[in-house]
Amino acid sequence: MVGGGLAGISAALALLEAGVRTTLYEARPRLGGATHSFDRDGLTVDNGQHVFLKCCTAYRGLLDRLDARDLVRVQDRLDIRVLTPDGPAGRLRRANAPGPLHLLPALAGYRLLSPGDRLRAVRASLALQGLDPQDPDLDAQAMGGWLAAHGQRERARTALWELFLISALNIGVDDAAMGPATMVCKQGLLGRSDAADIGVPTVPLGELHGTLAAKRIERLGGRIHLKAKVSAVDAGPKLVVDGEPVAADAVVVAVPHRAAAPLVPAQACPDRDRWPGLGSSPIINVHVVYDRPVMDVPFAAAVGSPVQWAFDRTEISGLARGQYLAVSVSAADGWIDTPAADVRAAFRPELERLFPAARRARVTDFFVTRERHATFRQSPGSGALRPASATRLPGLFLAGAWTDTGWPDTMEGAVRSGLTAARLVRRHLDGVSGR
Repeated sequence: MVGGGLAGISAALALLEAGVRTTLYEARPRLGGATHSFDRDGLTVDNGQHVFLKCCTAYRGLLDRLDARDLVRVQDRLDIRVLTPDGPAGRLRRANAPGPLHLLPALAGYRLLSPGDRLRAVRASLALQGLDPQDPDLDAQAMGGWLAAHGQRERARTALWELFLISALNIGVDDAAMGPATMVCKQGLLGRSDAADIGVPTVPLGELHGTLAAKRIERLGGRIHLKAKVSAVDAGPKLVVDGEPVAADAVVVAVPHRAAAPLVPAQACPDRDRWPGLGSSPIINVHVVYDRPVMDVPFAAAVGSPVQWAFDRTEISGLARGQYLAVSVSAADGWIDTPAADVRAAFRPELERLFPAARRARVTDFFVTRERHATFRQSPGSGALRPASATRLPGLFLAGAWTDTGWPDTMEGAVRSGLTAARLVRRHLDGVSGR
């Protein structure tokens, strides 16, 4: 196993549970990949705020494998407070009705849209129901043009569609491919009534995806090599680890596409030179510690503001006094290189506009974390670049949220890719052994 992110962890656990001896190599000094934690002056800080939805069945299955279901909190029903800087707040709360009827009351009472925009949003949702996210034609189209063609005016785009799609796809709706955008809407919003109920970890990601995963892998008999640099994968298959060849019965390469392309041999993946075309989209997280509480809900969304989502991180971080907010900003191309002082100058007054109590609070700490390559860029044409897990080299497989999982680049997609790779490894080993 090459790579100790969610894809590699999931594949390793699935193989170990099936009785397959597994060794995992990770170049970093920890597991967890893009989801990790660090210490800052006594605060435990996640590199970014990660959430999941109730429809993320593979990720929730991973939590079960880690015996960690009690370390996350999932809403009883979708309920989002949507803030605006200079106007009334809105609320999106689903009803206990079959999907997609469960969202009709939420839209009907959504004060941030006019009655006409609410009606047009319902019509657009019904039109989305008839689309197939796997249709190659949708991969070539942008979501923004489709929304415009279906009567979605600027207010509806910003206060409704972008509210969900930017955070799910890490790209603006004008640039997002229709295929994954349709998948997000149909799976999360228009499917089962509880599909979009939001789940958040109640412990740091480093504990959830790092410590617990390592313990579980080792408990099942797996071996983990951290700070282990895999520089090549050759026919056999075999690995080159820290300059030394290592033979294997099968290999799963579970690293990001920019790292996988030079790692796998050309005969295994003739299209590997196309993978860099997937590009990347950045995310920044703005971390603000106040000397007193300023937000009275676990999380809130915002429209008409550079603030997209704000999360209360006080308890999970170990903060004893005051309140710690983490602001997650997806599709952060315009912010990724902005100096922290300029980010502070922009976001601190915005938070005071959204949370009036912040005007009376003192900021005791302010810092920014940046993920330049948080996801691949899910723009038109990206779906055609995503490879399958199987390669042309027997015994070599790919995993990662960037592979062709049928899901966007999310924790759910990463876990699904790992499970697919594990299934293919077992099939390959059964074929070799003649079973």
